[in-house]
Amino acid sequence: MSEHRAPMTATQKRPPGPRGKPLVGVALELRKQGLNLFVRAARDYGDVVYLPLAFGQDRILLNHPDLIEQVLIVQHQKFHKSAMAQAATRRLLGNGLLNSEDDFWRRQRRLAQPAFQKTRVNEYAPVMIEHAAAHTAQWREGETCDIAEEMSRLTCGIAVKTLFGLDIGPEADRVGENLTRLMRHQIHRVRSPIRIPARWPTPANRRADAAFAYLDSLVYGIIEERRSRGGGGNDLLSRLIAAMDEDGTQMTPRQLRDETMTLFLAGHETTALTLSWTWYLLAQNPGAEARLHEELNRVLGGHSPRPEDLESLPYLAAVIHESLRLYPPAYIMARLSIEPFELGDYSFPAGTTIIMSQWVTHRDARYFSEPLVFRPERWLDGLITRLPAHAYFPFGGGPRRCIGQGFAMLEAALVTAELGQKFSFELTAGQTIVPEPLVTLRPRGGIRMQIHRRTAIPQAQASATS
Repeated sequence: MSEHRAPMTATQKRPPGPRGKPLVGVALELRKQGLNLFVRAARDYGDVVYLPLAFGQDRILLNHPDLIEQVLIVQHQKFHKSAMAQAATRRLLGNGLLNSEDDFWRRQRRLAQPAFQKTRVNEYAPVMIEHAAAHTAQWREGETCDIAEEMSRLTCGIAVKTLFGLDIGPEADRVGENLTRLMRHQIHRVRSPIRIPARWPTPANRRADAAFAYLDSLVYGIIEERRSRGGGGNDLLSRLIAAMDEDGTQMTPRQLRDETMTLFLAGHETTALTLSWTWYLLAQNPGAEARLHEELNRVLGGHSPRPEDLESLPYLAAVIHESLRLYPPAYIMARLSIEPFELGDYSFPAGTTIIMSQWVTHRDARYFSEPLVFRPERWLDGLITRLPAHAYFPFGGGPRRCIGQGFAMLEAALVTAELGQKFSFELTAGQTIVPEPLVTLRPRGGIRMQIHRRTAIPQAQASATS
């Protein structure tokens, strides 16, 4: 369905919003300052905001948890993923869970769901810890690195191992580089007012074609190899290959490719960013860093964390929740209405595009005191149970809530605990860290940090203080 919104009738009033410039509305501002535009629009115009864009591609921005819940849960059957969101990921992720709709999406979700049961996800914990230890083994005291790049390489290796059961070493870096190139290419195309056809042999299109060809060759090759040996592995791909629907059918190679790419991007990219922003925030807040280190020492005493340890690490969980609040990797969601609907005092026609921004809602003072302050302890007194359901929604909500949430939270917690016992990270001077809203929320230009080794705590001392 087109994302050109049907005109409102005389009985439908338009929500308030910025006027923008003639013909293009706020399109140029959205492209250059999207996050700031959303924040200002919410502040100046309230919970339902009309954002005029070029060529009839207007948007409705929702800034209240109850209204977001209407779209994601109560009236979810009236909405599909927006064409804009799909355009940014369609070629890379195909018709995987992120992009598919209706009966096909339900079938694929049903087939994939068993692989993400908590007991199965916990089986990947040793892989996460082993890769974290191996990746950091060569780090040296005082050296400087781009922590965002380091976390991307680390989670890429974990994703390849848990998805495919493979250790591809330096090849994992090439996978990450090609994914980054493609995300930048696709988001640039979506946001550009003039889109050069993908089939034209421009330098950018040729680079993108080469990246697509490399990733497809890699994934299809692994799928063919795995199917030829009859499955039986514990990696996610083997479980997807073995999954059988109620009618006895299984996923085709194309479906396996699309789901594998979707899970790889979601599992690798979002967790890398969660870790990167976490180290950035801790480096700016030495009190929180010290409290986290004390808890890790007291509970773990130098041993690697296990899933069963996490219940005894509430401040670690609070740190991750607070990082996801301030810098949610998925910073925006969009839905396209497939039939008329009502929200609050407004009626909207089919073809309306709704935007909901975690960046805005997570920083709303109505739900979070001192919303711009990194304060993990806010999560220690049951805040998450008191919040409206969609005041905090880093993994989305409703039937399409991220299937890999448990996997991502486990990986973020274990890696943070493992590295947090051994290292601290100091921001190098002269940097301005700017969040860049691409497909995910990335630090533009990376985050340069100096690595410092922590003094190991003796096991006996740790036991005595616990």
